[in-house]
Amino acid sequence: MARSKTKKPAKSAKPEKPEEIFLEPFDEALSQRYLAYALSTITARALPDVRDGLKPVHRRILYAMRQMKLNPNGGFKKSAKVVGEVMGNFHPHGDQAIYDAMVRLVQDFSVRVPLVDGQGNFGNIDGDNAAAMRYTESRLTAAAQLLLDGIDEDTVDFRETYDGDGKEPVVLPAAFPNLLANGANGIAVGMATSIPPHNVAELIDASLHLIKMPKARTETLLNYVKGPDFPTGGVCVEDAASMEEAYATGRGGFRMRARWETEDLGRGRYQIVITEIPYQVQKSKLIEKIAELILAKKLPAIADIRDESAEDIRLILEPRSGTIDAAALMENVYKLTDLETRFSLNLNVLGADGAPRVMGLRDVLQAYLDHRKEVLVRGAKFRLEKIARRLEILDGFLIAYLNLDEVIRIIRYEDEPKTQLMKTFKLMEVQAEAILNMRLRSLRKLEEMEIKTEHKGLKAEQKKLRALVKSDDAQWAKITEQLRDVRKIFDPKSDLGRRRTDITDAPDIDEIDLDILIEKEPVTVVLSEKGWVRTMKGHVEDLKSIKYKDGDREGLVIPVQTTDKLMLFATNGKFYTLDVNALPGGRGHGEPIRLMVDMGNDDDVVAAFVYEGARKFLVASSSGHGFIAAEDDCLSNTRKGKQVLNVPAGAEAVVCRPAVGDMIASIGDNKKFIVFPVADLPEMTRGKGVVMQKFQKGGLSDAKVFSKKEGLTWTDRSGRTQTVDGWKSYAGKRAQAGRIAPKGFPTSKKFGED
Repeated sequence: MARSKTKKPAKSAKPEKPEEIFLEPFDEALSQRYLAYALSTITARALPDVRDGLKPVHRRILYAMRQMKLNPNGGFKKSAKVVGEVMGNFHPHGDQAIYDAMVRLVQDFSVRVPLVDGQGNFGNIDGDNAAAMRYTESRLTAAAQLLLDGIDEDTVDFRETYDGDGKEPVVLPAAFPNLLANGANGIAVGMATSIPPHNVAELIDASLHLIKMPKARTETLLNYVKGPDFPTGGVCVEDAASMEEAYATGRGGFRMRARWETEDLGRGRYQIVITEIPYQVQKSKLIEKIAELILAKKLPAIADIRDESAEDIRLILEPRSGTIDAAALMENVYKLTDLETRFSLNLNVLGADGAPRVMGLRDVLQAYLDHRKEVLVRGAKFRLEKIARRLEILDGFLIAYLNLDEVIRIIRYEDEPKTQLMKTFKLMEVQAEAILNMRLRSLRKLEEMEIKTEHKGLKAEQKKLRALVKSDDAQWAKITEQLRDVRKIFDPKSDLGRRRTDITDAPDIDEIDLDILIEKEPVTVVLSEKGWVRTMKGHVEDLKSIKYKDGDREGLVIPVQTTDKLMLFATNGKFYTLDVNALPGGRGHGEPIRLMVDMGNDDDVVAAFVYEGARKFLVASSSGHGFIAAEDDCLSNTRKGKQVLNVPAGAEAVVCRPAVGDMIASIGDNKKFIVFPVADLPEMTRGKGVVMQKFQKGGLSDAKVFSKKEGLTWTDRSGRTQTVDGWKSYAGKRAQAGRIAPKGFPTSKKFGED
């Protein structure tokens, strides 16, 4: 094998100068960089500007479309081309993020005043996404043109784009108050914004009043701005005091409800038709949620829901009975579904200085008016500069006409006509250049007359503009005129300008009896020994006809009504409350009770009864402790249940019986029997209780409250009632051990059913 030649090491290049390393504490470095990120998120992404109501991405989309000449009267262009223009020139972020922002400006169910006119599939209220950007087309709307109007007249500041190759506007001139008109939503770092849409005509009316009365209060402005005006309509149920506080502070919320009506179907039946749903609620998910509630019997008064929507929303709710009041039914539906939502108000915006702050209605409108004033003054000054330049040229033209022969001679024979013209007639360089560039046809007499007319008109306009720039009152008068012209476009009688959301006071829900929503029918609750629960129609008399799963058997069988509440007492000392109408039906063997309440696998049901209210119960544990509890104190509102009896370790709850009478009979596992007055037991809302009976071995098996007059009874295996003769001989004091039970007492050591 040939020996491989070893390569000589290359001559090392001159080592680069190491980067300079800064030493600083980690917490300071982290906080500074996180603060920079937070400020970037707040100012350049999440919060809108109070002046034009736009976030940077929306502003860049509108400006790019204007540069592409996508005017309302022009043709459409592919959305992909618009997105590419925005991303390449102004917004160096993901194309999908830009397209999603543009889609929202198209959707008339998302914004009150659409700013982009779309052609193609831009999504729908069902929640379906828009088609890909290569399939859709877009152009600006007339409203967007109002926001951009005057942008070329130095009315707003421009800044360099991200790559420094171009300029972009810091804010748009905004001929109408877009912030409140279209609203905004955004989550920044440590702060968020949530602004509902409003009616443009009402906002302009409030702005005009604020111009007249700069110190107007929020209460007065709300005479013009009735409240939010959502593109999807609906009804805002909020009292005037809450709305006034929300608009004054910039924080609050509005309860939004669907709009509905009834249609008579004849023969005493009707159906509810929902024609408008709350803002930002997806119709398909709403229908799915209501259908699930119907199947789960959470909406027992509704038999079915159908979607008959075409271009307009039309959801049909079918009541189970024509006797149920429609208003009461809808109150129940509102509580359980998104047919009622709450839209929060958080007027957190970027001020003219770029700093975020929460503003009230008056502050927002005043900031907008101040912006319009600045736009007006800057536009007037820009126009004055243009007039001055034009008048300068026209003055040169007029001098040329007065000395036409000499001008022609100089142009024809002088070597440097421009210099000679300036010297002879004392002209400016611009004037001399304009004269030299005149066409021969402009030397006719008619052209001279036109120049004199233009000169006169510009002089008059110049005088007006100078007066406008100097006079604050003239400026506000001009802004008032502009706003009134814009209001005509958003006329409340037009389809675009009409109010869509009604404002009403909040209803008094406490006066509505929701029990009428459930049809009262007799059913039987069957709870098996292994904890499977179901309801069977009617009151089952033949208990042997009830079938159970293999290895399971009868536990508790209770005749009830569908309007009842079923209360369960478990061995863990907790009470659970269930609506009978929410229990599974009689088909099959039901469902495990542990799916409905948070009961441990080692816990069992001790007693079940129908809630009546105002009763009292004896509750006791196997340790021999017990007390009297009021039924209302045992009612539970959650599936976790309500802990009433605190059970000692190693023991379990064994007794829950109505406390009707003046004596208590107690029996233990050792068959010791004792009777003592009910008055010896305290009434408590929660606790371990006091000792009822002492035991050396075993514990408490059962206890019962009875009346001296009626005597003490128990139920044998055959279901017959037996009387305890001589029960008085067992009378003693609470906490005694007792005596052996009388002969004939059940070996189960249970009193049986009451």
